[in-house]
Amino acid sequence: MINRRDRLLDRIEAIGNRIPHPTLLFVYLCLLVLLLSWLLSALGVSAVHPVNGETVEVQNLLSRWGLHKILTSTVSNFTGFAPVGTVLVAMLGIGIAEQSGLLATLMRSLVIVAPARFLTFFVVLAGILSSLAADSGYVVLIPLAAMMFAAADRPPLAGIAAAFAGVSAGYSANLAIGPLDAMLSGISTEAAGLVDQNVEVSAAANYYFMLASTFYVALLATWVTEKLTIPRLTTSAIAAHPAPDMAIPEGDRRGLYAIAVTSIILLALLLVALLPERGLLRTAEGEILNGPFIKGIVTVIALYFAIAGTVFGFASGRFKSSRDVIESMETAMGTMSTYLVLMFFAAQFVSYFAWTNLGLITAIGGAELLQAAEFDSGTILVLFVLLAAVINLLIGSASAKWGVMAPVFIPMLMLYGISPEATQAAYRIGDSSTNIITPLMPYFGIVVAFAQRYDKQAGIGTLMALMLPYSLVLLVGWSILLAIWLSLGWPLGPVA
Repeated sequence: MINRRDRLLDRIEAIGNRIPHPTLLFVYLCLLVLLLSWLLSALGVSAVHPVNGETVEVQNLLSRWGLHKILTSTVSNFTGFAPVGTVLVAMLGIGIAEQSGLLATLMRSLVIVAPARFLTFFVVLAGILSSLAADSGYVVLIPLAAMMFAAADRPPLAGIAAAFAGVSAGYSANLAIGPLDAMLSGISTEAAGLVDQNVEVSAAANYYFMLASTFYVALLATWVTEKLTIPRLTTSAIAAHPAPDMAIPEGDRRGLYAIAVTSIILLALLLVALLPERGLLRTAEGEILNGPFIKGIVTVIALYFAIAGTVFGFASGRFKSSRDVIESMETAMGTMSTYLVLMFFAAQFVSYFAWTNLGLITAIGGAELLQAAEFDSGTILVLFVLLAAVINLLIGSASAKWGVMAPVFIPMLMLYGISPEATQAAYRIGDSSTNIITPLMPYFGIVVAFAQRYDKQAGIGTLMALMLPYSLVLLVGWSILLAIWLSLGWPLGPVA
């Protein structure tokens, strides 16, 4: 008999399945903006800019001016869209590291060398760090964690839950800046331009906060696993799944040693270029934060992973010639086709929204409502976290959601005195925390399949019930961290 919970989950899944593909969503939004620009322009809708006092009117795109604007700017909208180039550059380097096997080997090593009493923490931490390796965390770490827990005489499903929490709920946190940072900051910069064209949101805008969040989220998820998940599960399925051979091949060991030496050399070169007052990576005035290192952080990260991946590939024997290096970059670019199509229509939507002034007028009206409600900044950000979390239950793509939300909420909160960096950080918390409880997340079904290896009766409801405590604890705990961080006046990143 289907219980009430399963009926609710089935209803959520049915509603979510009716939502169009993220790319189609932007196509429909573009059409909606065209129609709204005509209607609201005809109605004479306008607003007074609170900064310069000028009257802002809706511009009609269904006009001669609008047609010319669309035809002459479609290509530049896409090529000039900030998230496109930065993410592609990052993926060139990270693609080499992924295809060489470096990232998967690092995740495997981190879990294997973890002391038994810290196994859960290192599984979650490895999951968080796996976001740099695209999908590797889902297909490599989650089943590996189940085997590790079984070998340690612990419930395999607890290993799956801990790894899934790290990989998906901790998706936004990391020790390094990756493609997600570049994508979000690019969209944030475009959205902030609706209010101030001089605002640039760096890929490192949330780095300090996300660096701290890496360990904080790992601790929260570890607590949930040890105190809530493991006591709830039984270990009856362990006997049927003996511990696998977890040894790292000799070639990969050589590769890891080569990477350690290479990383030390690269770090030394970086310090030589940064520490001296007239260092090569400082500005002419000796600044670091406004210098080429921070502004070019995506390129720096891509170069490091490209070098590290190449060294590991040849040292481990996985790469036989320079052709393998080039093919790894080509493979990485091949996986970006869906992203590029999505970004093309997202770029058009953001541009249309800006040209019509709908974004700015909406932001001004929203800011006035917030001021009338007399909410403090902390309350507003908490509400925004909750909004992002709820929307995430129905729209899985982080870039699609932010592409829709940023042009409205970043200008609105800027006019209320909240920086784009803070709004972006709040979005990342809401977006990540509920990834693990929505069946609409692309890898949710795969994780259910992993769980069924140990529990034949496991289904969508099983996994959602297993992951709900993680989602709630992370949503509340992570929001509290952001509130404390901002109340203390700490910077979210090097240039935030």
